[in-house]
Amino acid sequence: MLCKTVGIVLFLFLSGCAQSAKGLHPVILVPGDGGSQVEAKLDKPTTVHYVCTKKTDEYFSLWLNLELLVPIVIDCWVDNMRLIYNFTTRGTENSDGVIINVPGFGNTTTVELLDPSGASPGVYFKNIVEQSLIPLGYVRDENIRGAPYDFRKGPHELDYWFTDFKAMIEEAYQKNGNASVILLSHSMGGPMSLLFIALVSLAAPWGGSVKAWKVFAAGDDLGSYVLPAHTLRGAQRTYPSTAWLLPSKYFWGPEETLVSCPEKGNYTVMDFERFFKDMNYQAGYEMWKDTEALLGDHAAPGIEVHCLHGIGVSTVDSFTYTNGKYFPDKPSLVYGNGDGTVNVRSLRGCLRWASAREWKLKNDSKVVRTKTHRFVGNWRKKHFSAPETSPKIFHQEFPGVDHMEILRDKGVYDYVREVVSKMNKV
Repeated sequence: MLCKTVGIVLFLFLSGCAQSAKGLHPVILVPGDGGSQVEAKLDKPTTVHYVCTKKTDEYFSLWLNLELLVPIVIDCWVDNMRLIYNFTTRGTENSDGVIINVPGFGNTTTVELLDPSGASPGVYFKNIVEQSLIPLGYVRDENIRGAPYDFRKGPHELDYWFTDFKAMIEEAYQKNGNASVILLSHSMGGPMSLLFIALVSLAAPWGGSVKAWKVFAAGDDLGSYVLPAHTLRGAQRTYPSTAWLLPSKYFWGPEETLVSCPEKGNYTVMDFERFFKDMNYQAGYEMWKDTEALLGDHAAPGIEVHCLHGIGVSTVDSFTYTNGKYFPDKPSLVYGNGDGTVNVRSLRGCLRWASAREWKLKNDSKVVRTKTHRFVGNWRKKHFSAPETSPKIFHQEFPGVDHMEILRDKGVYDYVREVVSKMNKV
């Protein structure tokens, strides 16, 4: 048994077990949506534009590659990044002739810098590694590891990642003197880690986000006014991970209108089928059905949790259409509280575990028993003990810090460094 666990920041899990020779618990970085490098190799029968490359002999950087996000060329990027839903297998496939690789599993390079060129927009876990972990004596690829994955996919399609993730945790545990492992996650990496173990997280969307709904409708410009959201939508709405992050019925009530259009009526979290039918995108509804049971109604993780997130940043709360002719491409956005990406009620979802008395996988009829559920559930039961009493839930909000800035905020650096330091003294 890897010991009883204590979760903490970004997603740490740990406990009072033995420490490594250096006295440090190994840390594994679990990235969020868009938080892993993606490479592609092409042998395409056709292209969407004459400027697009049809065949390559080697893998090249697809995400993040700023050179590919320029006018006209961005159409090539979208076609290479998009997924195609298979209604028979209920899974997704790459565009014809596109082979995708997510490099760097096990090391930190590809989750510290998303752009291999080192361009500043691609800086991800790098600062928190250098400001919070290196000063404590941590060494990259020795007791700090990375767990990148294909963030386009839903967790039900990532069985191979959970298998590799399990092996890496066990290897890190054994190579570091049987010291329990700390998982440090950001954004969607929180729910990913929760499906596997339990957590402490940074800016995690425990109940989804209204912004994900807006992405299906109109796309997202990735925070850049020069990138066309409507063009990017061609890839973004094909991702099961986007469907997975749609607002959960456990966080939004059936009476709350999140989308409104005069000619089509109001939409709540109970109306995804009608919404996708109205926008003529059946694959979106099918992907939501595939992932809906994997978010929002989880049992308490059974570990000490440190839940960190920003607050007080304008965040899409709902959206409307003044005229049916604008549906779905041109919504008018209504803003509320959150971190700019995730709504505050979803960010605070970890507080729901504060009164939990037990830790277990749920066995009610609402949960779809996928292969991933069974694999993860069996491994958790084998290696972790349920707590006798409720674990502590530590919750810290950072006013004015947005979804990505939380990885670059000094207050967060200090918090993570202090908590990890205390863990290593246990």
